[in-house]
Amino acid sequence: MSATASPSAAIIATYRFPRGIDAARQAEIIAIGQTLGSADAQFAGREQALAACRGRVLEVRDGEDGAQAQVAFPVENTEGDIGTLLTMVFGKYSLAGPARLIDLVLPPDFGTRPRFGIKGLRARLRVPARPLLMAIFKPALGLTAADHATLLRSVADTELDLIKDDEILGNLAQAPTLERLRACRPVIEAIRDRRGRDFLYAVNVTGRADVLLERARTLVAHGANALLLNVLVYGYSMLEALAADPEIDVPIIAHPALAGALALAPDHGIDYQLVLGRLMRRAGADVVLHPARFGSLPFTAADEARIIGALRDADGAWPAVFPGPSAGIKPAIVPALLADYGRDLVINAGSAIFDAGRPPGVAVGAFLEAMAIRP
Repeated sequence: MSATASPSAAIIATYRFPRGIDAARQAEIIAIGQTLGSADAQFAGREQALAACRGRVLEVRDGEDGAQAQVAFPVENTEGDIGTLLTMVFGKYSLAGPARLIDLVLPPDFGTRPRFGIKGLRARLRVPARPLLMAIFKPALGLTAADHATLLRSVADTELDLIKDDEILGNLAQAPTLERLRACRPVIEAIRDRRGRDFLYAVNVTGRADVLLERARTLVAHGANALLLNVLVYGYSMLEALAADPEIDVPIIAHPALAGALALAPDHGIDYQLVLGRLMRRAGADVVLHPARFGSLPFTAADEARIIGALRDADGAWPAVFPGPSAGIKPAIVPALLADYGRDLVINAGSAIFDAGRPPGVAVGAFLEAMAIRP
């Protein structure tokens, strides 16, 4: 599933610098410092090879919110994965002062392809057109595995499409991950038998890198039909490893935990459209959860639109993947989401289903009504 891009391809990174920063000088520092590391790099007989590794400044221009610079990097400086990509385009330089990575143009085959994406997930769930609806087990902590099964039974007669663990629930003694799956599997099978189509439970997969990968394989071997990953906590490389593993042939839902630490500061870090958009898509996620501007977290319409665009826009033959507006989603928000972004969304709700002051099945029905879909 991982691919190395063609030798003729280049990676083009765009940076924004606040006013008062010499953007042209900083672009040259990036072009040299993030590739050769020295402007005077000399090695007898290796001049051509060294020059081929060097970054090139393509453009520097002023904008309303500061100057922007484009730098081209040889794709051969990477291993075709997101880890070596980010190390090259922003790694050490991210410590240098005010600068923000705002865009990346990647070769057509760079990264790890998602197994399903929008088209494949719709086919698997047999939902050809409407938005998908996902619930979140609530409370997040303190429940037993049997409690999770009880919550799932409370929505078993609805047309809910997916349910997921809360991202803070790991492999804890109160409800070990495999026990949660075992408790919920009979309910999942009953749902599938009743309605004649699949239902997905995204189990939160956690642990040290080697443990996490093996745990994911074990969960799938025991019937897990989807996984949840805190991608930014464990790294894009872990997402790529899961998406590429032949034993893990299930959809992967990416959670945005820690995204604000990378993207929130306006003159530092990496733009949300990359952190939660293009990089997630190029690392193999099938669904990417992100804050909705209508929800409970402070989030702008512009950031939301850029994330959704990066997940679904034309990107050669790369599959589009589902955006998942999240955090404080209620039925009243849904019509505005659909009006702005269409139906290729996963509507993700937790408290509005399991802590809404009414039976969870009724709450699911309210979301379906808001989608203009009868349960």
